[in-house]
Amino acid sequence: MNKELLFFEPVFKTLVWGGNRMRDVYGYDIPSENTGECWAISAHPNGDCVCISQPFKGMTLSRIWNTYPEVFGNFGGDRFPLLLKVIDAASDLSIQVHPDDHYARIHENGSLGKTECWYILECDENAKLVIGHNARSKEELISMIDEGRFSELIREVPIKKGDFIQIDPGTVHAIKGGVMLLETQENSDVTYRLYDYDRLFEGKKRELHLAQSKEVITIPAKENAVVSTSDDRPFEVLIECDHYRVLKINVKERATLEDNASLRLVSCVEGEGSINGIPLKKGQHFIVPKDYGELLFRGRMTLISSVPVAQR
Repeated sequence: MNKELLFFEPVFKTLVWGGNRMRDVYGYDIPSENTGECWAISAHPNGDCVCISQPFKGMTLSRIWNTYPEVFGNFGGDRFPLLLKVIDAASDLSIQVHPDDHYARIHENGSLGKTECWYILECDENAKLVIGHNARSKEELISMIDEGRFSELIREVPIKKGDFIQIDPGTVHAIKGGVMLLETQENSDVTYRLYDYDRLFEGKKRELHLAQSKEVITIPAKENAVVSTSDDRPFEVLIECDHYRVLKINVKERATLEDNASLRLVSCVEGEGSINGIPLKKGQHFIVPKDYGELLFRGRMTLISSVPVAQR
């Protein structure tokens, strides 16, 4: 079978906190003025992307994964390992937390947990994220949640365009309004909401998951450092963890990457150019199949690449 880069039709999600920045920045044909998420590369049942390039044009990513495992180097596992999103927060997201794989497997019908990381694409001046909490014990955490003392509970950190942060399971977190980011995560849609500002969506409040949140929040909170990334180095490793390895690629005129990964996801987040002669512009996402060979980037571009780690 010929080895070709795989491009996909994204799946968009209309959400109460979403906006229209993805249309303005990336030219996406968004479905509403409250478009909060673009599932750019996904094989999840809640948003299974359709391939728009040969030889798998018209097939969903999950079908390609299940039918042609050799394309992904026979990576293994019962599902595509990662999910790639662009998130546009016009207003604050709910304060939330994710479970790890063990908890999700038991309590969420065999789902994966959610380890994720964020690369800040655009943000307003003086933008912030919610990362971590101030509870010193389980008792204090429960008390703060039950009494609605969320302003005391949460920690906020300043961010700027180009920053990167890892969000481990058990981390209290939220994207604040005015932020657009690229999220690399496990292939999971499990989120536990702690607080949603009493907002109404379609006339009612969204479900909270207080019992689950109390069980999975890490106490005391880990220090999740915001990392300022470089625009000068051709290649910069942003994170290596149990689930993925994320790389930032800065192309000034040309850059070469010898691709030996069994499976690589790539997002062009800034600029334009080409990859192995194929035109590429910001807002495009693709999969590099196993044994594709050398990747030659030309132009002026910033790309984020992720390689999943096989689970033992």
